Amino acid sequence: MRSRTVSSRAISISIGLMSTTKTDTVTTSGIPVRPSYAPGDVPQGWDPGVPGAFPYTRGAMAGGYRKKLWTMRQYAGFSTARESNARYRYLLAQGQTGLSVAFDLPTQIGFDSDAALARGEVGRVGVAIDSIEDMETLLDGIPLGEVSISMTINATASILLGFLLAVARRRGTEWKALSGTIQNDILKEYAARGTYAFPPKPSMRLITDIFGFCAENVPRWNTISISGYHIREAGSTAVQEVAFTLADGVEYLSAAVKAGLDPKAIAPRLTFFFNVHNDFLEEIAKFRAARTLWARLLKDRFGIDDPRAQALRFHTQTAGSTLTAQQPDVNVVRVAIQALAAVLGGTQSLHTNSRDEALALPTTEAARLALRTQQVIAYETGVARVADPLGGSWAIEALTAEIVEKASALIGRIDEMGGALAAIEAGYFQREIQEAAYQAQKAIESKGQVVVGVNEFVLEEENPIPTMSIDPKVETEQVERLAAFRARRDGAKVERLRADLVAAAKEGRNLMPPIVEAVDGNVTLGEVVESLKSVFGDHKDTVSL
Repeated sequence: MRSRTVSSRAISISIGLMSTTKTDTVTTSGIPVRPSYAPGDVPQGWDPGVPGAFPYTRGAMAGGYRKKLWTMRQYAGFSTARESNARYRYLLAQGQTGLSVAFDLPTQIGFDSDAALARGEVGRVGVAIDSIEDMETLLDGIPLGEVSISMTINATASILLGFLLAVARRRGTEWKALSGTIQNDILKEYAARGTYAFPPKPSMRLITDIFGFCAENVPRWNTISISGYHIREAGSTAVQEVAFTLADGVEYLSAAVKAGLDPKAIAPRLTFFFNVHNDFLEEIAKFRAARTLWARLLKDRFGIDDPRAQALRFHTQTAGSTLTAQQPDVNVVRVAIQALAAVLGGTQSLHTNSRDEALALPTTEAARLALRTQQVIAYETGVARVADPLGGSWAIEALTAEIVEKASALIGRIDEMGGALAAIEAGYFQREIQEAAYQAQKAIESKGQVVVGVNEFVLEEENPIPTMSIDPKVETEQVERLAAFRARRDGAKVERLRADLVAAAKEGRNLMPPIVEAVDGNVTLGEVVESLKSVFGDHKDTVSL
């Protein structure tokens, strides 16, 4: 998710040392913070264990990053497939170790670029992908069997995965050689973000179809990245981020069981996606708590003792919502501190935001600096030498135990409501997130929470920095390419493939095979969505908050 600007009416320049504010006594989740910590502040019986062993509080791997650093996966995508491909090649040449694809809003919600509702949004916040030709261009020169590819896509995840599989097949790349992730987390869309296409039940069916299909055909593919990131960006606390995200994970695994899938086969391919915010110690503790809870949930609820499943794997992105349009150079500092917290918390993959993302999509220079931030942490600080280097800190252990307790209580409440889907349909997640966001904004406006450059240490005048802009011609040219693509294809074949897709949806067949055949046969993304909507219907949000 792209960043948003923190707003304030502050106009004066503040200098000197600030006095302690009320937020200095509690974390962002409202957990009281002691002036100092001693052994007695850690709950009796709390045992974080050792790295690489249940409950994985101290990390998924015994050796931490000694054998393999986290994947440096910078989120990128804009304008056309050709321009995005050039950015990917540039980032790989600069030392990035995995791709992370951002799609534009029409692609995210299932509209082709020539749709009336796509007007003005084509290529704006990500790359426009309408057809298999677009996907071939996007991945041109990228060795699919060697580079891990993450796609931040949810409502249309099955279709984008279908495009990728079709491209691989055309190139002669075995599906079993492919590695990567689709976000594919529709529950957080209903709860916090809004890029949905279908109603909840058929959306969950699409997800379990992907689970089953990939388990058999694309075994190295991570079939879902359950996202707390967008929940946090919408305003949740750290505790809510952990609880709501893991509750969503339980819901997905339960849906797999209901669909007749073996949870022990599905669970190892579930991954997570977390935010890393400003509260340094709480964020480190948050990651440790999430690992602890997920290992316990898998063991206690599903009887899963496979370390590949229990050792929660997650990607992290620094917090876009903390970036400011004011004094954007300060964002470099925020991102560096957040990235360090993610590494100390044991992330397996990391994106660092660029300094200009409160203003626009990142420039090439800003994206390179964001990547260099990770590389400095990895190669110059020495923190990657030791697994869980802050483990055993009384403050960290006390905070970890507290987050585990509070998040467990929230998950229990969600269970009482019938699970995550029922809680979202009742508006519970949405109301809790909105209330937390409201309280956080009040703290900023009252200066109970200082935001440097926004409500304190403000400059009267600032020099603008160079920003990236998307040429309006991008949309016109994309629409023209789509028209030419449609004119060249076999219309009768397209209709046959769409009819088979509709039949599969009605008959309850796994939808991934007909989706792959459809997009390989030149059916567009929007046409696949239209075909499925003829069976599933369109989702209208009716939750009253």
